[in-house]
This record gives sequence, structure tokens and C-alpha cells, in this order.
Amino acid sequence: MTQPQQADADQLAFQQYRTLLFSVGYRILGSAADAEDVVQDAWLKWSAADRSQVADPKAYLTRIISNLAMERLRSTRYQRETYVGPWLPEPILTGPDAADGVATADSVSMALLVVLETLSPLERAVFVLKEAFAFSYGEIAQAVERSEAAVRQAAHRAREHVQARRPRFTADPARQRDVTERFFAAATGGDINTLMELLSPDVTLWTDGGGKVRQALKPVVGLEIVAGWFAALGTVAYQGVAPDQMRAELTWINGGPGVVFRGPDRVIATLTFDFDAEDRISTIHNVANPDKLHAVADGTRHELS
Repeated sequence: MTQPQQADADQLAFQQYRTLLFSVGYRILGSAADAEDVVQDAWLKWSAADRSQVADPKAYLTRIISNLAMERLRSTRYQRETYVGPWLPEPILTGPDAADGVATADSVSMALLVVLETLSPLERAVFVLKEAFAFSYGEIAQAVERSEAAVRQAAHRAREHVQARRPRFTADPARQRDVTERFFAAATGGDINTLMELLSPDVTLWTDGGGKVRQALKPVVGLEIVAGWFAALGTVAYQGVAPDQMRAELTWINGGPGVVFRGPDRVIATLTFDFDAEDRISTIHNVANPDKLHAVADGTRHELS
């Protein structure tokens, strides 16, 4: 094979797994921008490697992306710990098919990514590779360059930690879509009575402005307060944008139904939802930090399975 042909073959091999690499990177990092960066770094490492020694490109690339993502996560830890207000993951647009695959949708939901923030980088990488991609313990041990015993321990700790902080319910995607649509209609119409029917009694609103825009610096808890906040949306300016200049649309964010708010020249915020056992909205994640809205603003819908 000539050198140009080999280069083309190498690029084809990388492109074949690019979606997988972004999907792993995003789940480990909770940031589309950081995930794109580590995918680019993975390409540089792949280009420089002696690929004649690579028997399994998928395993090799998974090892590269896992270690790059863990390294990036460690380097951003202080930045996240000193963040102004709650740190929420960077939302991304997904397709409606992601919501139909319940396991895929859950593995990339904002609610789960928030919980994953409390794991160590190793635990998070192991959890992602095991739970989202069904890698074997042996494959994960190779990817994260640890013993299989260490990987099993990390997986056990991570799973217990996640289950304790996010009880799992049997999700009904169609029902949750319906609740989101009704919430959207009630919020944009100022219908506080319907909002109070759709929200859990101890509903919690998390807002992330990152110190760039004005948002609540602590979670807002309670049915009446949260319902009142959303019922007022259509009557007051939000981030300097008057109600008649704001456009809200239902779309698919992080594997589930969500809302994007747009002003005349920019995306203003996103909303995503978590639900309780009765399919009422139990948690709302509101991302308004403009630095975290680029992935939504550019309109790219990500494949994450």
C-alpha cells in the first residue's frame, strides 16, 4: 500500500469510530467542547502511532480517548469546584430516536451527567464504558490501563454511588414527552395551575449562569416557587430580552425532550427535565451560561449510541 493510500485507510479507520470517541468523551467530561478537543487530540495520537502494531483499532482508540478524557477531567476539576453557582453539563442536541432507546437516553441525560460529576475520573470512565457501552471488564482494564480487579472495584463503587443519588424508574418516553409538551404550553401561557399539576411537590430547579448571566446561585426548591417562576416567563424580560422578542421551542436535548430559548441574535438558555415515579417533573436543569450554549447554537444533532 502506498503512503497516500495508507493515510486514507488510517483516516477511514478513525472516522469509523469518531462517533464512539465523541460519545465516550462527552459522557466522561460532560462538555461537548472538551469532548471535541480530546477527539482531535486522539486523532493526533492515532496519526503519530505505529499503526502496524495496532491489532484492534477500536480498542486502541477507546484507550486513547478514555485516558485523554480522564486527564482533561483532572485538569478541569479545580475550575469546576470554584465555579460560580451550580456547574451543569454542556447541553447538546440529539435526535428523537435517542429518546426511544431508553438506556441510551438515560446514559446521556443531564440528570445522570450531574451525578457523574461526583465520581472520580477513573470511576466515571469505568462507569461510562461499562454501563453505556457494555464493554467487558477486561476491555475496560485495557482502556484505562488498570488491573481488572481495580476496574471491578471502581465499577462497583460508581454503580452504588449513582444508584444512591439517582433512583431508577421504568421510564415511559411517550408519557414524559407529553408532560414536557404540557409544561411548555403552561409555561409559555402563564398557566400556573397546570404547572403545579405537572411538577413534583419537591421539584428542584438548578440554574447555571456561570457568573456570566444572572441566575440563582443555589437550587430553587418547592412546587409553588418553581411554578411561579415559570408562570412569569411570558411577562418579564429574561437576560435583557423582552418577552415579545423571545422564542421558545421544544426540541430534543441530551436524549430527551427539552426547551431552547432564543433571542433575536443568540440562544439564551436550555431546559431539560428529570421525572419521578409518577412521571411528574422532579428536576429542571436550566443552562444559561453562554459559554455552554455553543453546541446547541450551532444546530448539530449528535449521535450518542
